[in-house]
Amino acid sequence: MRLAAIDIGSNAARLLISEISPDSNGQPDFTKVNLIRIPLRLGFEVFEKGMIPPEKAQHLINMVKAFRLLMDIYGVTAFRACATSAMRDASNGLEILQRVKAETGVDIQIISGNLEASLIYENHVAEQMDKTRSYLYIDVGGGSTELTFFSKNRLVFKTSFNIGTIRILQGRVTDELWQEMKDYIKAQVKDFSPVTAIGSGGNINKIFSLSKRKEGKPLTLEMLKDYLKELGSISLQERIHLYKLREDRADVIVPALQVYAAVMRWADASEIYVPRIGLVDGLVHALYQELRPTLPLREPPVP
Repeated sequence: MRLAAIDIGSNAARLLISEISPDSNGQPDFTKVNLIRIPLRLGFEVFEKGMIPPEKAQHLINMVKAFRLLMDIYGVTAFRACATSAMRDASNGLEILQRVKAETGVDIQIISGNLEASLIYENHVAEQMDKTRSYLYIDVGGGSTELTFFSKNRLVFKTSFNIGTIRILQGRVTDELWQEMKDYIKAQVKDFSPVTAIGSGGNINKIFSLSKRKEGKPLTLEMLKDYLKELGSISLQERIHLYKLREDRADVIVPALQVYAAVMRWADASEIYVPRIGLVDGLVHALYQELRPTLPLREPPVP
């Protein structure tokens, strides 16, 4: 069975198509069939002007049409689509999504920051790790940062702050908001130790790739600080050419590192695992759980 998810983010939009099949124990195994990323960059206009301009709205509609065709070609059984921070803030967001549904048949739900944090947690990465530790999921997007804290097999808290890479680039994150996030994290994790971070999002994935670390090995806070210092000291064009970054990654990677490093420091987390998961992965997992009661029982493959 193939399921898909669409994430309309503040910096980029993504389509994930996954194959779900039973593993040797009869548990669902999620295999990535295709992941497509489009640098839609809604946040740049929305956070500055409060709305999505007509040309960007048409770009969005054309993109969703293409996503719909791809899902049909890949034989997707079901899908879920959502939009996050930029669409939450856009005064014409609902109107545009109504147009998208009318022209493509794709119903995109604007989700809250807390629901976004919950969906990222749907990947359940921490549950496969050392049960004696506490884990802080950190997802940094263009418009917001989602935090989910997991300890001793239970969800402790989930929250969202309007601190994102595009908002930082535009100078729209106040000192008061940084302080609010700092105070919240310190208050929430003070009774839990040790804390390990789990990072999601395109920027931390890129840093992990640049680090040449083996899959499953964590990055350290000191490494993130080094990359922040190194990338922050050179121009946008130098980042593009020296690190082979796309322009739409090169400009947001520095503020993303600022957020990851700050959150880890406040949580007293010295390491961050990067399992290369994101909101679209969580959406697929959540969709599967919804559909599971209606699916026929399947035996695990014969060894």
